[in-house]
Amino acid sequence: MYILGINAYHGGASACLIEDGRLIAAAEEERFSRVKYWAGFPTQAIRYVLREANITPHDLDHVGISINPKANLMQKALFAFRQRPTLDFVRDRLMHSMKTSTLKSAFCDALELDPKSLPAKFHNIEHHRAHMASAFFVSPFDEAAVLSVDGAGDFITTMWGTGRGNKLDVMDEIPFPHSLGIFYAAVTQWLGFPKYGDDGKTMGLAPYGEPAYMDQMRRVVRVQGDGTFELELDFFVHHAEGATMTWDGGAPSLGTLYSSRFVEVFGEPREPRTEITQRHMDVAASMQAMLEEAEFAIVRKLQAETGQSALCMAGGVALNSAFNGKILPNTGFDDIFIHPAAGDAGTSLGVCYYIYHQLLDQPRTFVMHDAYTGPRFTNGTIKSVLDAQGLRYEELDEDTLVKRSAEIVAGGDVLGWFQGRMEWGPRALGNRSIIANPRRADMKDILNARIKHREKFRPFAPSVLLEAVGDYFDQTYPDPFMLKVYGVLPDKQAEVPAITHVDGTGRLQTVDRQNSPLYWALINTFGELTGTPLVLNTSFNENEPIVCTPEEAVDCFLRTRMDALAVGNFLVVKDK
Repeated sequence: MYILGINAYHGGASACLIEDGRLIAAAEEERFSRVKYWAGFPTQAIRYVLREANITPHDLDHVGISINPKANLMQKALFAFRQRPTLDFVRDRLMHSMKTSTLKSAFCDALELDPKSLPAKFHNIEHHRAHMASAFFVSPFDEAAVLSVDGAGDFITTMWGTGRGNKLDVMDEIPFPHSLGIFYAAVTQWLGFPKYGDDGKTMGLAPYGEPAYMDQMRRVVRVQGDGTFELELDFFVHHAEGATMTWDGGAPSLGTLYSSRFVEVFGEPREPRTEITQRHMDVAASMQAMLEEAEFAIVRKLQAETGQSALCMAGGVALNSAFNGKILPNTGFDDIFIHPAAGDAGTSLGVCYYIYHQLLDQPRTFVMHDAYTGPRFTNGTIKSVLDAQGLRYEELDEDTLVKRSAEIVAGGDVLGWFQGRMEWGPRALGNRSIIANPRRADMKDILNARIKHREKFRPFAPSVLLEAVGDYFDQTYPDPFMLKVYGVLPDKQAEVPAITHVDGTGRLQTVDRQNSPLYWALINTFGELTGTPLVLNTSFNENEPIVCTPEEAVDCFLRTRMDALAVGNFLVVKDK
């Protein structure tokens, strides 16, 4: 049985394919279109996952999308009656609803198919149920508490419940317009980062400040006695004027979310690319602290009401790794699973497993141990790309490639590392990565000047051998998806300055030998050379989506000041 899941008309459009409960392939459309967070219908991603299984659309049994326009109709009607939103807002929502309610037509138009020729059954799955399914049904837990928090989807911003066996049970939800995702995005805009997806910049800026504006933030977000939250809507415009949203192909965009009232309280917004003052840093720190205060209330409420020891999380807010790393030490939960593509991209997987388990009542057999679900390329294909560029290279066996690559990184040079299947989600996890020496205090500046061109306050992440986590960090719980921030032990911070953030933390990826054998070997060999069993790992890109193909890897390598490229079994080293 083949099931295709789709995320469309949200940021991070994507496709996922499963066969009899086994994950075959998944990828974001941005990796093919080369437009970050591409929104619209993921035609290229759909074609890829079908190719990976060597099937056609006519072989599909079920097709689903992570939007259900019929969900929460009463809440939508009450909202419209009370708020009387603008005609532009109503028109935008109606057009979005029309597109998403005609999935079969959109699918057939995109793939140039006759609708009458398709035997598949088509489904609209409510957005947050898809998020919850994406986390629980591929987790290692037979039962768990499940939480989804994001901006908004199908008029809901937060949903929670439990998962047991092959079923999800929704306990409660928080409706639009009260949204932690919108709160975080609005303050991010005010801080001068207006693009969709800029929230991670604010998370990186927050440790430079102090939470000096908590009194004001608690007026913006009110944590309720029952553990839920409300926004003080006077600080926002999304509920009344309706923030402009563009989701129909290309890069997604959001209009301004904060109101004149927000400006009255916090001052004039920062213009992009201007000086970041201490006030900006303190507002960022206060926003992060407010988010954590509200999320802790929900997480503790969920643990108390369910009595579960394991927590599964998804939704865009679940990418806030600073909060995620504090959950286990500060709540009653002992285990946690967060989907590697926790944002809207991951809902395509949630759709697949919601249909397979919740609707079709099939048993669970699959656990998502890694996120390597994208395209792979043969050495023959890679060799032809290198030859077409006229590059000089060495073809090496795996052991020699690992040894030479580790020596390059240990010597202080920057290595592009392109191996195996592309990762799914926003993090590079050792298959489409740029690798550098974490022991060099100047490496962060080197990467920014020569390759990444990012804001100086943004940290770089470590990949550490699973068996060495406790030697460098204050927690040992595995995180193969780089979704938690742990404290770097004080006596190790001087050893790995390039991955230690200003507050003494690092957003780590744990690497185990079974699921990432080649990457594990690279880090292990680097550790044998230097005594440090971790490397600096950043995504293989330069202001673009993470590279997907060998052509894109070579192009990025050539146009930046990367020193070497290990692509498949080939090693390319630039002349000094």
